[in-house]
Amino acid sequence: MTVTAPNRDMTAKTTWDGQPISQEKPHGVTIVLYRRDAGRLEFLILHRTYAGPDYEGDWAWTPPSGARYPGEDVDTCARRELFEETGLELTPTLTNCGTVDWWVYMAEVSPNAQIQLSVEHDRYEWLTPEIAAQTCTPEVVGNPLREIGRLSGNDKP
Repeated sequence: MTVTAPNRDMTAKTTWDGQPISQEKPHGVTIVLYRRDAGRLEFLILHRTYAGPDYEGDWAWTPPSGARYPGEDVDTCARRELFEETGLELTPTLTNCGTVDWWVYMAEVSPNAQIQLSVEHDRYEWLTPEIAAQTCTPEVVGNPLREIGRLSGNDKP
């Protein structure tokens, strides 16, 4: 399967793999997945395959996220995207860290949770909130991580 660059144009009609995007707001969701490992808070970020394994520029690393299908309930979208991108079946909680266009959720997993990546990603990292936010660029991608990390005091969302 060929994976192309993510489409960040919110007026686009389809996702990178040809699926329809809701033209109603929000257009999609981000899920900040976190764990506590040895008392340290860590966020999951995923590396996108579209530009190759060595690419480290804008949109290379993101939290689990994706577009909402037309007519799809937003909470259903968050659960679907989380499952598609990580293999985890969780019910994330809506935060106030998103925008009208793109909502942000969060969910906690155990330190030994097994991540199963989709073809859209080639690797993942568990990083401190600060490092995860710095790694996810452009700024619009890192901001939800930065905000949740700040609100959590870096010890618990």
